Amino acid sequence: MKIIGIDPGLSGAIAILENNKVLNIFDMPVMSEGKKNKRQLNSALLVNLIKESIGNSSEISVVVEQVNAMPGQGVTSMFNFGQTFGAIKGICAALELPIFFVRPSKWKKHFELINSSKDSSRTKVIEMYPNLSNQLAKKKDVNKSDAILIARFFSETRLTKEN
Repeated sequence: MKIIGIDPGLSGAIAILENNKVLNIFDMPVMSEGKKNKRQLNSALLVNLIKESIGNSSEISVVVEQVNAMPGQGVTSMFNFGQTFGAIKGICAALELPIFFVRPSKWKKHFELINSSKDSSRTKVIEMYPNLSNQLAKKKDVNKSDAILIARFFSETRLTKEN
């Protein structure tokens, strides 16, 4: 089964796993919006990336981090975040992909990352997948790491319960 792990948001990422092997990871596709260097989701490219990644696989699950508004975040940024989250849900529905949601506290607890620094998920993924260390070399790659762990969490919890 292929599992698509998604860390939503414009600076988020997508990871494709099959049998706990990372097939692909990429940043959330974005494009500029208007004059002020604002960014928005490139939905068309996201559709193409997902279609290419799943190929002709019949068993696919999409796992998205379930996030809520956070205190202190601006109205505009929360609106943009919600827009991206909704677009991801719509794309999965249009592609007829089953979608599951997982709270950050669940997958972080599973990997013993509660109360640790944001960058510790990158360290955890590099320990699990040393061959990805050059793809996760920068601090900004923490979102790719989160996407991998979200997919891996689903694989280790949901799939093992079914078997």
